[in-house]
Amino acid sequence: MVRTQKKIKMSTVVITIVTLLLLAISLFPYYYMVLQSFLPWKLVDKALLPKSISLDSYMYLLGGKNAGSADPWQWVGALVNSFIVSVPTAVISVLVGLMTGYAATNMYYKGKGMIYSSLLFQMFFPVIILLVPRYMLIRPLANNYLGMILPLIISIWGIFMYINYFKTVPKVVFEAAKIDGASHLQILLKIALPSTKSISIIVFLSVFMTRWNELMWDMLVAPDYRRQTLNVMISTQFNQNSTVPGPMYAASVLLTLPVIILFLCFSKYFKEGINFMLK
Repeated sequence: MVRTQKKIKMSTVVITIVTLLLLAISLFPYYYMVLQSFLPWKLVDKALLPKSISLDSYMYLLGGKNAGSADPWQWVGALVNSFIVSVPTAVISVLVGLMTGYAATNMYYKGKGMIYSSLLFQMFFPVIILLVPRYMLIRPLANNYLGMILPLIISIWGIFMYINYFKTVPKVVFEAAKIDGASHLQILLKIALPSTKSISIIVFLSVFMTRWNELMWDMLVAPDYRRQTLNVMISTQFNQNSTVPGPMYAASVLLTLPVIILFLCFSKYFKEGINFMLK
């Protein structure tokens, strides 16, 4: 009995050490990125410990005296552009997914099966094959926020998340609301939306992160620097031969920070949604 307990304890120690090692390996790139963004430029990529702290890299991006552009607020504008296109895209995706999921499970109309089969069919193809057709359709809106948002507001994965959720909700809940005189819109806003809080947050975060990190579409549809997102600015302004690598790390920190903050704020609902998906 004692030997068994010792073996269990030893295995626990080994698993813990391996887990911590893997965690450290996965977090090291983030540590390195943040550290290099706060180092003086002469120490960038030459130190693994914070020997001294400097804000020069952030001043370079955020309109300080060392700003590296003719427009000192160009990087601030790129950050704002990222929010302008990412937040509406994520919000609209949630609303589209909610309405489509509700309609797929609680409404009856001709061609319903064919419509949702076609949605499922799209999930088997890489998004890149739609890049040119989307651009040809949206070309009149090039260099416009609408052109950057509209083609990306439908999340097929989000729609099926809502469909799977509404399949678990007893139909008598919605039928009772209809008997009381509620319209479909009232049911959506007063019953469906509050009950899908965890699912909606997961869909919002997923679409927001996907849109926030979008690169190819933004480079294609918004070549004007006044509409460029932070992701595009990083890819076009810096490269491996850049003479100012510090600001590249600082820009990467600014790109990563909103996603981390959102996840920390909504981690409770994110876990609830993951538990629902695993049921």
